[in-house]
Amino acid sequence: MVLLAAAVCTKAGKAIVSRQFVEMTRTRIEGLLAAFPKLMNTGKQHTFVETESVRYVYQPLEKLYMVLITTKNSNILEDLETLRLFSRVIPEYCRVLEESEISEHCFDVIFAFDEIVALGYRENVNLAQIRTFTEMDSHEEKVFRAVRETQEREAKAEMRRKAKELQQARRDAERSGKKAPGFGGFGSSGMTGANAGSIITDTLIEPEKPKVTPAPMRPTGPSKALKLGARGKEVDDFVDKLKSEGENIITPGTGRKLSEASKVLAAPVNTESVHMRVEEKISLTCGRDGGVQNMEILGMITLRVSDEKNGRIRLQVSNNDKKGMQLQTHPNVDKKLFTAESVIGLKNPDKSFPLHSDVGVLKWRLQTTDESLIPLTINCWPSESGTGCDVNIEYELQEEGLELNDIVIAIPVPSGVGAPVIGDLDGEYRHDSRRNILEWCLPVIDIKNKTGSLEFSVAGQPGDFFPINVSFVSKANYCDIQVSKVSQVDGDSPVRFSIETSLVVDKYEIL
Repeated sequence: MVLLAAAVCTKAGKAIVSRQFVEMTRTRIEGLLAAFPKLMNTGKQHTFVETESVRYVYQPLEKLYMVLITTKNSNILEDLETLRLFSRVIPEYCRVLEESEISEHCFDVIFAFDEIVALGYRENVNLAQIRTFTEMDSHEEKVFRAVRETQEREAKAEMRRKAKELQQARRDAERSGKKAPGFGGFGSSGMTGANAGSIITDTLIEPEKPKVTPAPMRPTGPSKALKLGARGKEVDDFVDKLKSEGENIITPGTGRKLSEASKVLAAPVNTESVHMRVEEKISLTCGRDGGVQNMEILGMITLRVSDEKNGRIRLQVSNNDKKGMQLQTHPNVDKKLFTAESVIGLKNPDKSFPLHSDVGVLKWRLQTTDESLIPLTINCWPSESGTGCDVNIEYELQEEGLELNDIVIAIPVPSGVGAPVIGDLDGEYRHDSRRNILEWCLPVIDIKNKTGSLEFSVAGQPGDFFPINVSFVSKANYCDIQVSKVSQVDGDSPVRFSIETSLVVDKYEIL
């Protein structure tokens, strides 16, 4: 058997994806595919059609055709077996069998085609082997990433140790009557994932900035390093050549990938000279049969002053929380004043807050195992059936004051069993066959959209669909605490201020 080309085309003969396994010009393959629909006899059921020079072996894919072009002396039985394997590869990379979806994943499909046929001859591979080969999984890469993460954790631990040493040195200097260096540790402060589970201390640590994934850029210089998963210079040259010939190329990165997009709320455009951020981070672990193993909310008010005349100010805090959170002010804040009047001001009223730097002035912590305090409950019911499992999953918003945005509920699915069959669905879904995850994507959950459900069927066992991970962002805080007023220390005259609030997920897992 000599396979000349494999292509996915429309019923009109327009090529969407075509891979030639022998030397053929683009004009030649386009002419063969354009002639293909005219050769089929209407009203007759066939799987192949022949001309004087080639044989077309084809299979309908809804509105498209999967076509193999072979020589006339090839074995038709082997051709049909190869065609079935080609047809099974397409749904592995394309959620729906439509022209736009196949164009978006065209290079993934071509690389899979190359694993089936080499130089016109069929390779002895199955679908699972093709998936393994195209994933290009590397044990060395995993080891390298693990070592790098360990080094980062050690560096963060060393940073915290140094910070404690500097703070202790400052306290010793204050006890001995010497002038303490700097502003008493009133620098940038906030929350990081490293101290999310620790007990509140009097040391504030620099906040973790939201990470925005940069757009991929083509390297400007040569590189001799082996890059796993890289498509190579030949692919870039091929794309450039197609663009120069007037083809409309859809890159794989243009599809909606909510789980890979950065879940960061947009910063306000206009801010006043006194600007505050009220930030919260939630970490939650639940059991699949109900019950909260641990739920923790860490919050902080960060102040930034950009005008010297507004440096000596006080903040009036409105605390309406009834969930039992713990509050703590910065060591340089007058604790007695805050306890008596809920006002944040410096111990020395003659001093001013630092200019052009983020200052954490108040933080809080809520830790509970009360199931009624879960903001968003996830209920997953896998039921065994004759062909696998029928899975019903639903969500319910319990904290009605919240509006959640960009929600992604990631459900593990077994590998090697194909895409799940979706039944009832609120929102959208995406099946990631590489990571074996079904992502249920919802743009917003609020009081008007409190509940929703998803049903799907797939081969597997009930335990295969856990743990479920949830991510979302919100412009409202979980704990009802806000800054209601900002005023000058002298004269108590009001000061204009701006404020932004956010709630993000550190971990939200149903085990």
